[in-house]
Amino acid sequence: MNKPITIRFLDRSTPPHIFTLIYLSGMSAMVMNMYLPSLPGMTAYFDADYSVVTLSVPLFLIVSAVLQIFIGPVSDKFGRRPVLLGGLVVFLTASVACIYAPTVGWFLFFRMVQASVAVCMVLSRAIVRDSYDQDQSASMIGYVTMGMAVVPMVSPAIGGILNEFFGWQSNFWAFFIVGLVLFCLVWNDLGETSKPSGLTLAQQFKEYPELLRSPRFWGYSMASGFSTGAFFAYLGGGPFVGSDVFGLSSVWVGICFGAPAIGYFTGNWITGRNAQRLGVNKLILAGCLVLVFGMALMLLLFLTGLGNAFTFFGLMTFVGLGNGMVIPNATAGMLSVRPHLAGTASGLGGAIMIGGGAGLSMLALFLLTPETGAYPLILIMLITSCAALTSILLVYKREARLRL
Repeated sequence: MNKPITIRFLDRSTPPHIFTLIYLSGMSAMVMNMYLPSLPGMTAYFDADYSVVTLSVPLFLIVSAVLQIFIGPVSDKFGRRPVLLGGLVVFLTASVACIYAPTVGWFLFFRMVQASVAVCMVLSRAIVRDSYDQDQSASMIGYVTMGMAVVPMVSPAIGGILNEFFGWQSNFWAFFIVGLVLFCLVWNDLGETSKPSGLTLAQQFKEYPELLRSPRFWGYSMASGFSTGAFFAYLGGGPFVGSDVFGLSSVWVGICFGAPAIGYFTGNWITGRNAQRLGVNKLILAGCLVLVFGMALMLLLFLTGLGNAFTFFGLMTFVGLGNGMVIPNATAGMLSVRPHLAGTASGLGGAIMIGGGAGLSMLALFLLTPETGAYPLILIMLITSCAALTSILLVYKREARLRL
């Protein structure tokens, strides 16, 4: 936008403050990974197999992916604010229900209901795109997610400490308290940012084919989906590798697990500083190359006998760095293919990303055993990184054709 926008904190008549947008984005990341160091303790509490309790990771991701298909069009029709507030109410209720779940089956059910927190991730991006053009929104999303990167960096460590001293339920009480604060913040700081679509909800869903017929939308979506696929595979298999392969305690698993967020913070800072100058495509390409390099180096070190907890978790910073450059730029790209469908594009793109992540998370859980070590997880991350690189190269090819 050409003229500066006036923003006043806790004033719904102005656009939301960046603190609110960071909080929204960080909420989804926190709920996704903060409780992971508690998985062994939850296994003992529910007297269930570890593989059953860890289903809470892919099931959460699957439901989140499905919800995102609907969140976008519904928010385009009814507005960002009411959908956000409603999703947070459902999330708060589910968080308390998880604490008092009598069996592992009920816990898994309420954990899936907790996926309603997906409204925070989807709509924080759509709200940014409501206000800025493609390169400006990439820069803004980069700054928002740079701040958000602090959350996945520290939340597993906090979760491990809470589990060590207060039990696994303390993580879900933390979800409830942080979610309640966010509800109050959204209520007071976030007005409506989207324009009425003028379409019925059925007509809104019929807009999906317009996006699905766009090769550029698919290119950006798959670049984002495959790059984050490496992280989601890590999300599913990382705790197992840390505890069962390398023998780390829940506290150290939590501390080491946040390694990718260091790179993610840096990658988003690079995006925030350079998106308007370089454009989204160059930064996505650079991020994908970083991913491939990091995972190839990790595989080489393990094959040469240098694989250990330090090299495994340390090199995961490359996954964070690559994603920090890919995600905000690919998101801005997919939301700008059809700007009037920003909410729909955010939801569909997020569903593709999270749905693929759920599948990769389950695949990692299925393939990892103490005998295989970390190799299946490393190979999954390397393959998805190469697929992300291929996807952005296809975007370059498509745009070259459009210029002819």
